[in-house]
Amino acid sequence: MRRAPAQRGAALLLAMMILTLVATLASGMVWQQSRSIQVEAAERARVQSAWILNGALDWARLILREDARSGGADHLGEPWATPLAEARLSTFLAADRDNNADGGPEAFLSGSIVDAQSRYNLRNLVDGEGKPVAAELKAFARLCDAAGLPSDTATRVAEGLRTAWAPPKPDDAGASAIAPHRVDQLGWIGIDAATRGRLEPYVVLLPVRTAVNVNTAGREVLLAAFDDLDLATAERLLQMRQRQPFRNLDEVRGQLPPGVKAEESRVDVKSRFFDILGRLRLDDRALEEHSLVERRGDRGLDVVTITRERRNVLSPAS
Repeated sequence: MRRAPAQRGAALLLAMMILTLVATLASGMVWQQSRSIQVEAAERARVQSAWILNGALDWARLILREDARSGGADHLGEPWATPLAEARLSTFLAADRDNNADGGPEAFLSGSIVDAQSRYNLRNLVDGEGKPVAAELKAFARLCDAAGLPSDTATRVAEGLRTAWAPPKPDDAGASAIAPHRVDQLGWIGIDAATRGRLEPYVVLLPVRTAVNVNTAGREVLLAAFDDLDLATAERLLQMRQRQPFRNLDEVRGQLPPGVKAEESRVDVKSRFFDILGRLRLDDRALEEHSLVERRGDRGLDVVTITRERRNVLSPAS
């Protein structure tokens, strides 16, 4: 009879141990299930974001294709140049009666199409043989001066690109710089972040040499595209195209002072390359996708995606 209290204590201790073990296992199962739900939700949001942004890119390509079908010059008064203000995704599906506006994800879409040839193409600085082009170097120097950049910026960028694009030699394998494909990658050739930031509104890096579109370029870029162009004439060109876009280069030449030439290899009124920016807010996430597209073919009806880059611009709410 004296052993009964001890036996009851041992039984109670064993029961408590079993209870603790069961609670630990249950807690682990709940955590694992919660984690699986979080992973599934994140994957679902990723897939939803992907197809929405894919649809936005296809929509932009369709706009550019229809613009090419209509022909004529490319200018800032065309539909593609009008930015899309942020709007709820369901507003784009309102015409489809099979879609329930209240049943889909809380998604908001915005975006814009920008003429990539409204900026100076750094690809023009180096020819196909990897040699600097003197006329283009002078043009880029004028742009840097108009943008308030140091006087040696043009030379440093041109030399860095020449080195990066030069054919590799057998005796210096691995010594050359990595060739940049975007302006923000100019750091690979030694251009500091401050200079890159000040250059970005005015320059672009395209796969091939291109002309500047007079109908879309800014004042500083126009000063670079025309030799001996003065600031007053550049301003007048901007004002004239606002009233009536230039339909061809002959109309541009008619507005230039004597001695200033509009070379077809350097200026144009049409564009092939466009930047497409799509921004999606889905629940507590925000994504941006930057795409470069090219209109190919005789009429430019084949709109091909060259590059796509997607990034998070807003961290998920904690």
